[in-house]
Amino acid sequence: MEKSQLYAAITAIVPEAVTAEGKQFPEVTVTPGNVRSVMGRLKEEPSLSFDILVCLTGMDYGTDLGVVYHLRSYTFNHMVVVKTRIPDRENPAIDSVCSIFPGAEFHEREVYDLLGIKFNDHPDLRRLFLESTWGYPLRKDYKDDVNIVLK
Repeated sequence: MEKSQLYAAITAIVPEAVTAEGKQFPEVTVTPGNVRSVMGRLKEEPSLSFDILVCLTGMDYGTDLGVVYHLRSYTFNHMVVVKTRIPDRENPAIDSVCSIFPGAEFHEREVYDLLGIKFNDHPDLRRLFLESTWGYPLRKDYKDDVNIVLK
């Protein structure tokens, strides 16, 4: 499927998404409240068949926090990047996609541990690497009083 066909197919099943030409893959931006629904539609749609979550990354954009998902279809050999931004830095939360892509469980825990984004309905959301006394060291506003993280 060519990129123009891929954009058309994605827009047809996810009309609320904003599509853009990414540096490497097509990008789809959705609101945090629509992430789980959009991910399910992208996986279940037979013409797209995004059957695996390759990567899930947390982002700190300065004013917002975000999550970036890379999906791949082994059936059609194409990829898409799904992005969302969470404006609430004090209590960032988004729905978990573990029920759709079980491999997201570890990635969501990592994002929670390092950026503090909570994933609603996650089966085991707890810190992965750091103790509970730590803050969230990948946030741009993180204060390192002990100078553990060098800049």
